[in-house]
Amino acid sequence: TPDVLKSPLIIFVMGGPGCGKGTQCKNMATKYGFCHVGLGHLLRQEAQRGTRRGRQIRDIMLQGLLVPTGVILDLVSDNLLSRPESRGFVIDGFPRELKQAKEFERIVGQAPNMVIVFDCSMETMVQRVLRRRQLEHRVDDCEAAVRQRLDAHYSLCQPVLTFYQQKNLLRNILAEETPENIFVKCCSVIESLQ
Repeated sequence: TPDVLKSPLIIFVMGGPGCGKGTQCKNMATKYGFCHVGLGHLLRQEAQRGTRRGRQIRDIMLQGLLVPTGVILDLVSDNLLSRPESRGFVIDGFPRELKQAKEFERIVGQAPNMVIVFDCSMETMVQRVLRRRQLEHRVDDCEAAVRQRLDAHYSLCQPVLTFYQQKNLLRNILAEETPENIFVKCCSVIESLQ
């Protein structure tokens, strides 16, 4: 049926830890009726399961290493396939490296419709994450770990950003302002797709 071909929108949201992408993705999902797929959340959820894959993910995360692309793509595509009726997906924290971006297209059969990047200074992100740590008590939010995650994030993401820039899919949003202002920008970017 032609219905199947009318594929839902796929929007990737990228940015370092503490740039505010989780918050904005929740807002976008609520406003536009999209599914919010948070990669970090999926991984943490899976790690708590007693399955073989769950234990594997937990071990990798405890060592502070990156979960392999194959495992991540399984999680993301399982998630997309489990909700075929969705109008769209905001996928947050993915792709983390170029290999994931290319594999996604191979497996899902389409590029994302848009890639939103939250631009935020290193210092702002460190401050936000340390504040989040006080509120949410996340173990991976100590300052040294945060700076290490940010460095890793930048070196891995640069090729991904270049890849999408060449496809003309990148939309940069300055994420230094209040959450309300950032959300207004997110909305105008999404509405430019309609």
